[in-house]
Amino acid sequence: MSAKPLLPASGAWRPGEPAGGRQFLRLDRRFALDGGQVLDGIEIAYETWGTLAADGSNAILLCHAWTGDSHASGGAGNGHPTPGWWENAVGPGLAIDTDRWFVVCSNVLGGCQGTTGPASLHPDDGRPYGSRFPVITIRDMVRLQVRLADHLGVSVWHSVIGGSMGGMQVLEWATTYPERVRSIIPIATCAQASAQQIAWGSIGRRAIMTDPNWRGGDYYDAAPGHGPHAGLATARMIAQVTFRSDNVFTERFGRALVGGVDAQSGISVDQQFEVERYLEYHGDKLVQRFDANSYLLIGKAMDLHDISRGRGGLEAAMARIKAPTLSIGIRSDILYPAYQQIQIRDMLRANGTRAEYREIDSPHGHDSFLIDLDQVGPPITHFLGDV
Repeated sequence: MSAKPLLPASGAWRPGEPAGGRQFLRLDRRFALDGGQVLDGIEIAYETWGTLAADGSNAILLCHAWTGDSHASGGAGNGHPTPGWWENAVGPGLAIDTDRWFVVCSNVLGGCQGTTGPASLHPDDGRPYGSRFPVITIRDMVRLQVRLADHLGVSVWHSVIGGSMGGMQVLEWATTYPERVRSIIPIATCAQASAQQIAWGSIGRRAIMTDPNWRGGDYYDAAPGHGPHAGLATARMIAQVTFRSDNVFTERFGRALVGGVDAQSGISVDQQFEVERYLEYHGDKLVQRFDANSYLLIGKAMDLHDISRGRGGLEAAMARIKAPTLSIGIRSDILYPAYQQIQIRDMLRANGTRAEYREIDSPHGHDSFLIDLDQVGPPITHFLGDV
């Protein structure tokens, strides 16, 4: 857990350098947040695929999940250590066909992959925001995406699509800006975070905030290897358990010990099960590409997610959604159970809004929408063409 994350990621690339298609938009106006604070000089990192039609009618917005970024499709390269997170779903002839659609994906506010976040430099003193970066909400993320849409000349999205936290943004788009979305596809998400989802997020935040190297969020001047890497890795290990199903863990790891040592002959506290090594791998891997403060603040935004806030309750909020909807759930998802996707469909139908539901039958749990594209892709393709 000694690797140092990219700090600050927003300064790692600038226009004019090869970066796999990533572009930047810098706002020339102040940006007010839900919590009452104001940010100056926000930068938005985004990527596009395909060509925008003359009338702007073929634009699709992809919204990424918790530790995702703007790189939904494309190979690894400068600024992108891994291929796109929906690499096999977005492109010519794929589920979201870029020969037909103009596709946009931006890094969310508070992120660490190009858009302004805690690791970005504060305009007043040129030092990282750190603890000065305010709490943000999903609604803030969406309002920033509106600025990007305006810049790109997109007045109405043909569809807004996203899974997990991306699905939260999808629902906020349809609730806050119903006139700007022609259809929506929320995947493995919820209309409002449940108590159990908040509980999981709280444990992860505690892991980061109790790491002595977190230093209240002001750790960017730490020597390499001295940031809150242990806390971030632990938080990711906790989350990783919720991303997969019991069946997958059991079938892949069972009770196997590292090195194949017999459990009765090699008992010790530090003797690891194979599943422990798997979780540590994912924790250490995240540390090398993600910022602990961004992880903490984005996770908090997910817990604060509630489309009914300030709108007279959930039924009233859902009644604002008029766009045809394809809700996709995952049978084995323990983090965002399928009933939450079914609830979205049922509430929309009760209001007379066209709403469909499709369920992914996969053992991979919450991450199935990133893995089982053979099940996710066809209903998306059909729905996009049918709207």
